Amino acid sequence: MDWIYGIHAVQAMLKSAPQRVVEIHVQSGRRDDRLQKIRNLAEQHGVVIQPIALKKLDAKVSGRHQGVAALCAPGETYDESFLLTLAEQQGANSFFVMLDGVTDPHNLGACLRSADAAGVHAIIVPKDNSVGLTPVVQKVACGAAESVPLVTVTNLTRTLDSLQQLGIWAVGAAGDSEQSLYDLSLTGPIVLVMGAEGDGMRKLTAKQCDFLARLPMAGEVESLNVSVATGVCLFEIVRQRGLNQ
Repeated sequence: MDWIYGIHAVQAMLKSAPQRVVEIHVQSGRRDDRLQKIRNLAEQHGVVIQPIALKKLDAKVSGRHQGVAALCAPGETYDESFLLTLAEQQGANSFFVMLDGVTDPHNLGACLRSADAAGVHAIIVPKDNSVGLTPVVQKVACGAAESVPLVTVTNLTRTLDSLQQLGIWAVGAAGDSEQSLYDLSLTGPIVLVMGAEGDGMRKLTAKQCDFLARLPMAGEVESLNVSVATGVCLFEIVRQRGLNQ
């Protein structure tokens, strides 16, 4: 079991998966409105709330807990079989993100949040050399970790090939590409492929993509943080899809 912490993360868990919440610890003496909403949700779902001293709550988690932490059972895990079934169900509307080795939990959490806002159906990550759904990821995601499936696969290039067999175009973000993202048509079924922090996409992953494109950079900085770049790319896809409707 994991301790999920932070007001938004705990509230989102109570709304989307209350059956996973075993108990909630709230800082003794805290009576503000935001924590009262959590108390109300917990009461609705029969979840026990325990008051706890600040020092003890600090010892339970490694980040900023905002006075609340929830002990939660593990969530559902998703694999390639789930992904391909989902892709078949979504058909021409398929919209996925693949992260090639993102290891920073803050980046994964931010990508999940952007993916939820953009209407992405799932995020795909490799089993190795990638961060999973840690408590930090779930806190940064602000509830998106419960709404966007995180699919772990053994081989990214094989998964890309399987998606491409279903008619889904793989568009990879690569800073050295000659083609701009804004020159592409992004209205069809898409899996957006983003590289890891620092090293970017691996060569095999990039080779498997149908298109590679870059974000134009006008300043001295060579690249954006992966979670920022993911958000920019996602909402260009959203913009184009909206214009096409």
